[in-house]
Amino acid sequence: MKRIPRRTFTAEFKAEAIKLVTEQKLTHAEVSKKLDIGTKSIRTWIEQQSRGELKASLGADKLTADQLRIRELERELAIAKMERDILKKATAYFAKESK
Repeated sequence: MKRIPRRTFTAEFKAEAIKLVTEQKLTHAEVSKKLDIGTKSIRTWIEQQSRGELKASLGADKLTADQLRIRELERELAIAKMERDILKKATAYFAKESK
């Protein structure tokens, strides 16, 4: 199975995610679902910001907007392929069992 590429986030993106929790009073789970990131990431970013250590992910500042978008689309494609493969296997399993 192909590995899903690790995502990188700019400091601005992280700050906006934190604002959704702190200013708009959304839960970690709501922000996580809305932005398609892990709840642990949000908690970590909030802790880093409180310590004054919030920075962009390694390599995030070196990528252009187009490169970031391509990475995001590649990640979405990898997830879609994985879901498709699971559905194919489930279909084959249930078709075999119904005979």
